[in-house]
Amino acid sequence: MTAVASRVTHAANGGPPITAPEFDALSRWLYDNAGIHMTPAKQPLVTSRLSRRLRDLELGTFTEYLRRLGSDSEERQVALDLLTTNETYFFREPRHFQFLKALLPQLPAQPPVRIWSAACSSGEEPYSIAMTLSEVLPHRPWEVLGTDISRRVLEAARTGHYKLERARDIPPALLSRYCLKGTGPQTGTLLVSRTLRSRVKFEPVNLNAPLPDFGTFDVIFLRNVMIYFDEPTKREVIARMLPLLRPDGHFIIGHSESLNGITTALRPLAPSIYRRV
Repeated sequence: MTAVASRVTHAANGGPPITAPEFDALSRWLYDNAGIHMTPAKQPLVTSRLSRRLRDLELGTFTEYLRRLGSDSEERQVALDLLTTNETYFFREPRHFQFLKALLPQLPAQPPVRIWSAACSSGEEPYSIAMTLSEVLPHRPWEVLGTDISRRVLEAARTGHYKLERARDIPPALLSRYCLKGTGPQTGTLLVSRTLRSRVKFEPVNLNAPLPDFGTFDVIFLRNVMIYFDEPTKREVIARMLPLLRPDGHFIIGHSESLNGITTALRPLAPSIYRRV
């Protein structure tokens, strides 16, 4: 037996260890179901996120859990929720919102301005987009769609309820206008206003599967998710999303990401900002 094959990672919370073959099998399952490529460096993360679930299900090994994933669709969704959730915050990468603020007045008055926040996680990004739209286009119709593969984070996003620390980058005027500060038992939290929440729609979407017919969008945000995809998956995801981007529409990715060599249908305007040709 090689050293790699015998390697195990123990959960910090006392859960069952995961062997290298079990991690490889889980990695293949995650790639097949979400397009996410997990390196061996992620083995402790996988162990910590799933070991409590194994205890709840009274399973002694990850091999047993893999068998469960093969036969239980609800458990497959739970595993995706646990393995794909990433922390985010309001107005992350602020230069993108500065660009959006300058772009919005240039868009045609009809049809309504539509923006898609793909892989929106717990909702901070689509609400940041909605605040920007409300400020720049107060008398024009607009729509924001937030999607994610995790149904659990979407349920949290719909509530609009967050820890106050997530609001550190919300401009004070917008924080006052669109958020309510928690008091009493809710001290240390904020609630996005009901009016703004009503204008943001959340839907579960797997970007590695055929996409629903959402219509077309003026701007698509796909930020800080492609770093988890390999090159073939990136090409497939972008090709799948491009028909939903209006002619001359804008596609925004994370500052640490690039579409170089992925598609010729998007022209770079600035680092991480592209326009459909």
